[in-house]
Amino acid sequence: MLRIHFTGADLARTRIAREPDAMWELMLSLHRLRRREHSVVYGEWKRRTLRCVPSLIGRLTPLAPSRGYAVDFLTPRTESGTLEAGMEDLRRTPRQRLRADLEELSRRHPAGRLPRWTHDLAAGDTQAVEAVATAAGAYFDACLSPYWSQIRAEVGKDRARRFHVLSENGWEAVFAALHPSARWSYPVLELAYPAEHDIHLEGRGLILQPSFFCRQAPVTLRDPELPPVLVYPIEHDPAWAHGGSGGPPQAVVGLLGPTRARVLEAVALGVCTTSGVARQLRVPPSTVSRQVTTLREAGLVTSQRHGQTVLHATTHLGTALLNGRHPNVTE
Repeated sequence: MLRIHFTGADLARTRIAREPDAMWELMLSLHRLRRREHSVVYGEWKRRTLRCVPSLIGRLTPLAPSRGYAVDFLTPRTESGTLEAGMEDLRRTPRQRLRADLEELSRRHPAGRLPRWTHDLAAGDTQAVEAVATAAGAYFDACLSPYWSQIRAEVGKDRARRFHVLSENGWEAVFAALHPSARWSYPVLELAYPAEHDIHLEGRGLILQPSFFCRQAPVTLRDPELPPVLVYPIEHDPAWAHGGSGGPPQAVVGLLGPTRARVLEAVALGVCTTSGVARQLRVPPSTVSRQVTTLREAGLVTSQRHGQTVLHATTHLGTALLNGRHPNVTE
C-alpha cells in the first residue's frame, strides 16, 4: 500500500504536470518493451520498436529491471520534463545518490548480478555517468521520438480531463479517479502498491505526472526525501491502438456485436472497472456487467476483486482477438 500524507499547504501546492516526463516515459517504456505482456495499447509500438532498439540499451536495462525497483536517479524531477533537462540532471547526480540507489538496486534484486561498469557508476565516475546519459538519448531517439507527438497529445487529453474534474469537483474527485484502488480520506491518499511505502509531503506539494507508458498502477520514487511525484496511467485513445482509426476492428464487431466489442476494447485499453467502462462508453453499468460476464465466460476477460473494487483485464486470447493475431503469437 502506498500512503501519501498531505497537509493543507500540500493541497494548495499539488499540481498536474503540463507535459509527459521524458525520463519517466523512457524508463516505463523499457518495462513495456521487455515484459511478456499481450497489450492492445502497446502491441504495435512494440513490434515496430523491437526492430530498432539501439545496442546501447545495455547501459539502461540493468538500472531499470522489468519488474520491481529501478534506480531513482534515472528519473530526475525537472520543471520542463524534457529529455534534455532530464539528461542534464542525470549527469549532475551526486555521487552519494548514485551509490545509494545502486546499493538499493542490488539489495532489491539479489538474483541479478550488476555489471562491472556499475562499480564505476557508483563511484561517481563521470565517464560512466555520461555513458548512461548517452544510452538514454540513443534509446529515446530510436524508440520514443517517432511517437512523441502522439504521446504528448494523449497526455494532453488526459490532463484536460483531470482539470475539468478539478474545476467541477475539487481534488477529492481527482484523487479518486487516478486509479480504481485510490482512497482519499484527508489527510491521506492510499493506493495499491507492491510494497508498504509512506510519503510525508510536509508542505512540498505533490506533482501528479500523467504517463503514456505507465500501466495498471501508479508509481513513485523510492526515496521519500526526493521531490514528491506520483506517476499515473492515462486513459488511452482507441485510435492509438488501431493506427489512427478509432473503435475495435470490424471483424471483432461482427463476431461479438458492437457493444460487447467496445467493452472488450475498453478493458484492453486499461479502463478496468465496470463503472469506468460504463462512463467511457456512456452505457448503464448493468449493461457493462452483463457484457463482461459473457466475455469472462468466453475466456476473453478476467475479473479480480481488490478490496471493494472489481478489476477487469483482458486475457491473452482477448488481446490476440483485438490485435487480429493468433493467440500463440508472442508480442
